[in-house]
Amino acid sequence: MKHYQLFINGKWVDANTSSTDTIINPANEMPVGTVPNASADDVQAALEAAENAQKSWRRLSARQRADLLRAFISEIRKNKEFLAQLITKEQGKLLKVARFEVEVTCSFIEYACEWARHIEGDIIPSDNPNEQIWIHKVPKGVVAAITAWNFPLALAGRKLGPALVTGNTIVIKPTPEAPLSTLELCNLANKAGIPAGVINMITGGVEAGKALVENPITKMITMTGGTPTGQAIARSAAQNLTHVQLELGGKAPCIIFDDANLDLAVEGALHSRFDNCGQVCTCNERMYIQEGIYDEFMAKFMSKVKKLKVGDPMREDTDIGPKMNEAGVVHLEKMVTESLDQGASILWGGKRPEGPEFDKGFWYEPTILSNVRQDMTIVQEELFGPVLPVIKFKSFDEVIDYANDSDFGLAAIVFTNDMNKIMRLHDELEFGEIYINRGHGEQHQGFHNGLKLSGTGGEDGRYGIEQYLEKKTTYIKYQR
Repeated sequence: MKHYQLFINGKWVDANTSSTDTIINPANEMPVGTVPNASADDVQAALEAAENAQKSWRRLSARQRADLLRAFISEIRKNKEFLAQLITKEQGKLLKVARFEVEVTCSFIEYACEWARHIEGDIIPSDNPNEQIWIHKVPKGVVAAITAWNFPLALAGRKLGPALVTGNTIVIKPTPEAPLSTLELCNLANKAGIPAGVINMITGGVEAGKALVENPITKMITMTGGTPTGQAIARSAAQNLTHVQLELGGKAPCIIFDDANLDLAVEGALHSRFDNCGQVCTCNERMYIQEGIYDEFMAKFMSKVKKLKVGDPMREDTDIGPKMNEAGVVHLEKMVTESLDQGASILWGGKRPEGPEFDKGFWYEPTILSNVRQDMTIVQEELFGPVLPVIKFKSFDEVIDYANDSDFGLAAIVFTNDMNKIMRLHDELEFGEIYINRGHGEQHQGFHNGLKLSGTGGEDGRYGIEQYLEKKTTYIKYQR
C-alpha cells in the first residue's frame, strides 16, 4: 500500500494536516493506498505555483507545449499496464476496460496537441478608416480541474490536455474515491520534462474543493461529477465570476422504434446499460420500446442479460464488476424496492449476488424491471448502476414526451431506420448528445455538452478547446 503526498511545483510535499483518507478496493475492501486531505493553505501553495509557472509556460509556442505533452503521453503509454491495474484496484472497473481508459487518456491529450497550430484569432474590418480590429485568443491563466471517480484517469486527461496546450497551467483535485492513478501522472510529467508548477495535484474533500473554487487565482473551473456538487461549485465561483465548465449527471433514454434493426439495438442497449457497471453519465438509464416489437426485442435482450457474468474485475471473462462503494449499492436497493412498491416487476436480478466471492466488496446483480410507469422515481432519478427500468410506448409523440420528461439532458440513444424520425428526433430531443443506431460513447472531435441540469460549457472538439481560451480585442489605428 502506497502513501501519497501532494504534488506542488514539481515536488511531492506533505500536507499541512495529518488527516488522511484510505482508498479501498471495491471488489474486496482491501486498502490500496492513502492520500492526505489538503488544507486551504496547501491549495493556496498549489495555486501560487501554477500562477508563477504560467508566466513562462504561456510564452512557449503552442507547438513547444504540444511537444512536451507528447513526451508525457509516451511516458503514460510505457506505464499502461501499471496504471490500468491501479485503476481496477481503486475503482473496480474491469481490467480490460481500465486498459482502454489509459489509452483514452493518451488520446484525449493527443487530440488537444493537434490544436497547437489551430489556435486562431480574427482580423475584422473597422467602421473607421485606417483601422483594424484584432481578436486574439489567449490562455485564461490557472485552471482548477475536479474529476469524478467513474473514469478517474481519462477525465484528468480530458481536462489536462486542452488546458495545457492552450497555455494555461493546472491544479487538479482528483476524485477522493479513486485518486491514485491520477496522482501517478505527476511522476510521469516530471519524467517527460513538464516544467515545475505547470501540473499540480491536491487531494481532499469539501474544504480543499471550496478553497480551490473560491480562490481569485483560479481563472477557470472544469468539473465532472454530480449535479448537486456542480451547483455548489457554480455558487461558490460566482463571487469571483470565475468561468465554470460543468459535466454533470444524466438520465439517458434509450428508444427502440419498431423499424429498428433489433440485433443492433440489443447490442447497443446492452453495452450502454452495463458498461463500467452502469457507472457512466451517458448510460442507458431508462429504456423505451415500441409496443409492436416489445416481446421480440425483450426476448433477445433478456437472453443476453442472463449471460452477463458478475465477478472479479481482473478476470478477462468478467462482464460486470463491483459498484464503486457501499452507498451506491444502498442507493440501488432503495430505488428497486421503491419501484416494486409502486407496481414494477423484476424480470431479472434485483439483489446483491450470493456466494463467497461476494462476501466482501460492493456488488449488485444486473437488474431489469418491467411494468414501469413514467412517473416512478426510478425513471426520474439517476441510478448509476446495473439497473434498467423498461417502458412500452405506442407513438413517436408519446416517447418524445417521455424522453424529454427529465431534469437531465446529457445524452439520448435511439434506434430507428426512418430518416423522418431521425430528423424530428434531432430537432425535438432535449439532449446535448444524441446517439442514433449505436450505443453510447463520444469521440474527441465531437462536443460533449449537457443541457438542463446535466451541465454547462461542454468539453471536447473545437468548442471544448475554446473553453480554455479568453478573447482579447485590440483596435489598431494606423497611418497611410
